[in-house]
This record gives sequence, C-alpha cells and structure tokens, in this order.
Amino acid sequence: MPRKFTPKVVTANSLIEGDAVWLTADDRWSPDMAEAQLIEDEELAQERLAHATAQPDQVVGAYLADAVAGDNGPVPTHFREAFRTRGPSNYDHGKQTAV
Repeated sequence: MPRKFTPKVVTANSLIEGDAVWLTADDRWSPDMAEAQLIEDEELAQERLAHATAQPDQVVGAYLADAVAGDNGPVPTHFREAFRTRGPSNYDHGKQTAV
C-alpha cells in the first residue's frame, strides 16, 4: 500500500550565495520559506521538482521537503528544514546577523 502524500515545498541552495532557498508559486527562489509554494498534489510536486532541477545556473541540490500550512505560509515539519530557515549556525553571518 503506497504511503499517503504529505504536503511539500521545493527547496535547494542558491548557487552563488549558498543560502537555502524555496521555490515560490511564481517561479522565484525566495530565502523566506513562508513565500514557498505549498504543494499538496504528488504529481505537481514531481513537476515542480523537475522544474527546479532544470535550473543548475541558479540552484543546487533541489529536493522536496515536508511542510504544513502556517499562519504566514508554509512551515517546516522536520528540524533539518527549521535549521535551514535560520541560515548557517557555525558563526554569525548571513541571515543570523539580521536577527
């Protein structure tokens, strides 16, 4: 019996900056997961992932990540994705300097 599909977002790392980015519904890469397209259809998720992996000049390592709808957009369900929303953790740079 196949597993039930759970909502996903497409995520990757920006090729130039290295930051985690999320694919939006209007085909932008956003550093804010809240702007990501929350995908609730498995076929559409595979199409969006294929679209993402076809952009090697912009992103690397694209994959589907579990997410749920939050008050202000998709939010991660796994701690790995929660860490990625905050940026690097080894020293203050990037997104952490703005917090």
